[in-house]
Amino acid sequence: MYNRLIAFDVGTKRIGIAQSDVLHITVTPVGTFSPTDVFEQIARMVKESPIGGFIVGWPLTPKGDEGKATQMVQSFIDKLSKQHPSIPIHKVDERYTSNKAMQVMIEAGVKQKKRREKERVDQIAAALILQDFLSHNAHS
Repeated sequence: MYNRLIAFDVGTKRIGIAQSDVLHITVTPVGTFSPTDVFEQIARMVKESPIGGFIVGWPLTPKGDEGKATQMVQSFIDKLSKQHPSIPIHKVDERYTSNKAMQVMIEAGVKQKKRREKERVDQIAAALILQDFLSHNAHS
């Protein structure tokens, strides 16, 4: 199990990325990338360290339905799968992740001006998606 997991919070303008350590104990935000630059970053990360899986936030509606956002994320997953066919991809329900990210920043004492930076929210949302996956799959 000595490999990293990489998580994504996919949006139309930005994609937040977070990664685990090789023991799947800690989660660290990596950065926020444009949809055009993100696959270059992913290739770099895959080259640097063994990757055990990709974790992608699955944006269901509050009622749990799929919509336009899930179609956009599915396109991202399709491209990711095509570029890295040997790495498994897991979807995680990401409802309310951005709200949780904002709450985490408030609790951490991040100043309001910095909390307004969407890039920061996207990275933390990706970290929360990964943390959620790890906590639900700790014994698998």
